Order: sequence, then structure tokens, then C-alpha cells
Amino acid sequence: MNIRFIKIVLGSAMGVILCIEAPKVVAQQPKLSAVYLQRAEKIYADIWTHYRVPAYPGLFSENFPSDKKDTLDYFQGNKVKVKQVSFLWPFSGMFSATNVLLKIPAERKKYLPYLNSLSIGMEKYRDTRRSPVGYQAYPSEFEKDDRYYDDNGLVGIEYMEAYFDTKNPVYLSRAKVVFKFILSGWSDQLGGGVYWVEGHKDQKPACSNGTDMLVALKLYKATKDTSYLKWGTRFYDWMKANLADSDGIYCNDKKTADGSVNKTYYTYNSGFMLEASVLLYQFTNDKKYLAEAQRIAKSAYLHFSSEKHDEHLNIRIDLPWFVTVLFRGYEALYRVDGNYTYIASINKDLDYAWQNTQDEYGFLTKSWTTNEKEIKKPKWLLDEACIAELYARLSILESEKHQ
Repeated sequence: MNIRFIKIVLGSAMGVILCIEAPKVVAQQPKLSAVYLQRAEKIYADIWTHYRVPAYPGLFSENFPSDKKDTLDYFQGNKVKVKQVSFLWPFSGMFSATNVLLKIPAERKKYLPYLNSLSIGMEKYRDTRRSPVGYQAYPSEFEKDDRYYDDNGLVGIEYMEAYFDTKNPVYLSRAKVVFKFILSGWSDQLGGGVYWVEGHKDQKPACSNGTDMLVALKLYKATKDTSYLKWGTRFYDWMKANLADSDGIYCNDKKTADGSVNKTYYTYNSGFMLEASVLLYQFTNDKKYLAEAQRIAKSAYLHFSSEKHDEHLNIRIDLPWFVTVLFRGYEALYRVDGNYTYIASINKDLDYAWQNTQDEYGFLTKSWTTNEKEIKKPKWLLDEACIAELYARLSILESEKHQ
């Protein structure tokens, strides 16, 4: 063969080869489920690092950085000063976040010790000096304190979720004890329902009746004991008859003195009823409950998105934990009707808050806005614990989408 011809052919081939562009190395973006789990674990770990009170194992501080001059206004009567450890309500937020992280199979082994620690902490709020046994607002080793029916509802919910996660009968037993205390607050005044605080009969609020309703329904889910279903339905019917607004959202409370309704609206009050409606639909297969769930979902979103709020957000964040309770309801409904719209909306708001409102320790503002005063202020345990819960829930949802 002609040597010159071979050189020409090879030269042409090399030219072709040289003209081929090398493949680009594209960095694979991590899956959203992994991103959201990383965020949940980061803020959970940061809370454990900064809020935990070593002198009192299993307990946390109310705020971080801790300021003993702070006063709290979520109690019956006067404001209360911050103490050595947090009150029960914010503590329950860490229990809730842990329960959700435990639902992720790969994380289960890691978070079981945290659940054990939190269970020890929860029992420090238990009060056995009064009958029936219940949980008070502040650990009983320090002082005697009021016992709130909504606090006890939260205890019951978290112990039931811990039972669903672990099947440990101790958690189920504790939830049953809590429910006995809850029923001690039920009365025929205003046609039923429970009060807010033991010994104070001035109002019957959505927070107490909503949490206590969910305890009953979760107990029924676990035991199939119809007495719990009957109680859950009684709470549900009372809430709907007494606190439902004509637009399908829920008012804050009803006063016992004159039967007037406090038409203040918070996201969580509608969230309780939304989740309960879904559970009752699942238990009874009665489509009226599904229709009601969808009505509450739409009405709540329309209301809270129409209220004045930051231009970067879809809804007004009245309190991050309140929005988390509403999110739980939206998640429950999504698992029945497949409508992801409401979840996506809150997801977008949460992502904005994560990316734009963190302080020097990585904690978010309570309004999920870039308010400079908020960024510099100490952060409340409950406002931060629910971020871990939300991102853990979103991680699960994203993972399920791609299974």
C-alpha cells in the first residue's frame, strides 16, 4: 500500500477524532430527599448541642442563646420568666422531630437512643401527686405547676407516634394514662369538650380539644378499641359544632361565661381538624370526612395565604410549629387524595427561610423572614425543633416519590 496514502487517511482520522468534543463531567445533584434529611439532621444536632442542659439529662433550655430575663406569654394568667429548663410545650417539639426521623429506615438505629433520652425527659413532667395522673407544664422535680389539657394531648400524641415507630408497649400504656387525665377535663358545659387548664373553666379552646381528639383517634388506630373511636368522634363533632367558621377554618376558643367564640385564627387549629378528618375517613370509609378534609385544606390555605405576609412567602407564618401541625394535616390528606399542592407551597416557604434567615448558629427566624431584629434575637426551642420535623417529613415524601 502507498505509504503516502496511509498517512493521509490517518491524518484525516485524527482530524475527525480531534474534532470530537470530550464529554463534559456533570456533577450529579444530590436528591432532594438527601438534601432535606441533611437539613433535618443538621438543625436537630445543633439543637442538641446548644439547647441541651447537661445538669438535667433529657431536658433542654427554652431559648438559645439563653436569656434568663425573657418572659413567656403562653400560659393562663400572667407572663412567666424563663427558668432552668424549658416548659413542656417546646420540649414536645424535639420529641416530635425524633419520632419523624425514626420513620426513616436508615436513621432508625441512630435515633433510638435519642428517643430513649427524650422519654426520660418527658417523664420528668409527669405529676403523680394529683389524681388522675397527668403531665404538668414544668418538670415536677422543680415545682408544682398547672396541668394543661393541650400539653397532655401533645404527650399522648408523641407517645402514640413513638409506639407506632417502635411497638414498645410502654409508650402505648403511657398514652392510655394520659387519655384518662384528658377525659377528667371533659364536661357538659357548652355541650361538651375540655377546658384549657385543669381548675380553670373560663374557655374551651381548639388547641386542647384538637390535640386530645388526635390522641383518641391514634389510640383507636393502635388498639381498635371502639371506645377511643367514639371519643375521637365526640371531640370532632364538638369542634365542628362550636369552633368551625362558615368558611371552613377553625376559631381559637369558646368562652364559657357567655358562649361567645373568639374568632382568632391560627394555622394549627385547622390542622388538627384536617388530620382528624383524614383519620376518620380512613377508619370509617365515610366520604363525608374526606370531603370535609378537602374543604378545610382549601379554606385554610386561602385564608392564610390572603393574610398580610412577606412577599417571598406563600402564607403568613403565624408560628412555625403551628404551620407544622397544618402541614401534618396536608400530608395526611396527600396520602389519600394525592394532592401535593399545599405541601409544595409550605415546602417553598421553608426553603426560603432556610436559605435566607439563618442566624450565626444556623437557626431560623420565627417569621421565616429576613427581619434583622429577629435574626439577632435568641431563638425559641419550639420554633427550631419543628424545622427538623418538617425537613424529615419532606425527606420521606421526596424519597417515596422516587420509589
